[in-house]
Amino acid sequence: MEWTADILGTDFQSCGLDATGPDGVIRHATLIRHRVQAAHANDSQSPPQRSGAVLFLHGWSDYFFNVELAGFWADQGYDFYALDMHNHGRSLQADMPGGYVANLNDYDAEIEKAIDIIHRDRAGSPAGSLTLMGHSTGGLVAALWASRHPEAVQYLILDSPWLEMHGSSLVRRAAQAMVSPIAKIRPETVLRLPERGFYFRSISSTAEGEWALDENYRPPLAFPVRAGWLSAVFAGHSQVARGLKLEMPVLVLTSSTSANGMVWQESMRRSDAVLDVSVIALRAMALGRTVTLERIDGALHDVFLSAPAVRKDAYARLARWVNGFMDNNRPEHQSEGDT
Repeated sequence: MEWTADILGTDFQSCGLDATGPDGVIRHATLIRHRVQAAHANDSQSPPQRSGAVLFLHGWSDYFFNVELAGFWADQGYDFYALDMHNHGRSLQADMPGGYVANLNDYDAEIEKAIDIIHRDRAGSPAGSLTLMGHSTGGLVAALWASRHPEAVQYLILDSPWLEMHGSSLVRRAAQAMVSPIAKIRPETVLRLPERGFYFRSISSTAEGEWALDENYRPPLAFPVRAGWLSAVFAGHSQVARGLKLEMPVLVLTSSTSANGMVWQESMRRSDAVLDVSVIALRAMALGRTVTLERIDGALHDVFLSAPAVRKDAYARLARWVNGFMDNNRPEHQSEGDT
């Protein structure tokens, strides 16, 4: 394992990793870490005590680029890492279909290997907690992974997780009935679905957003939707609908409103233009026993890419949850009588 300079520049490094799944297939992923370089650190302040690590999983047809999010976690005293999962972002390979996975469990091996690297990378630091954070499809992957590996994750944070289809489970079941036969016979078949670039338009600095996106990693119209991938997502939704019974504290952040349609609407600047936030809020309650739901007025699909005032609110709510759940479990917050 060798850390090298990352595309995000100063304070970020990345390393490639190959992980073998239970099916024997080797998949390539990329782990990114945030490390403030000494020359750029504020010497007038002591660095915060590291209390653990955060691992972020991006959404579908996406990659990690939000340096502001990494800076937030550093300011909170946590080591931040992000994983560009196989067939995404830094891990794209010319001979593999972008964004494709046939089973969401196929991400397990690379997540486990990333966590092992994180533990080794943090050797000598206080052990602290591990927080898994996921956005959109990455939020679905994170929730399912946490349900299968409850001993490995102490906290789960989900940013607009894709927990269900628009409308209801009835919509999903109807779509699943049509997609499943194709997925079984020709899983990499590209489905002819309407292409919408509204969310990209709302976040990209080349359009009407403020974020510099590499279109090779995050294409404006997303990767082609393939039958096997959509079937895998439906299977994940079915698991969530049955209840995941998570024991760790869970935070779910979403926009307060959705904006859907086949033509651009100005409301898409202040709403989730990808998911149905009402059904996501409902499904969030099936994740576990301790779930906090924060609905952010004016937020986009990724609440931490919203307009400055909106994401300031989102970060304040996240910080409040960190202070209430995570920080109270730091060693310095425990009394001498605690064991």
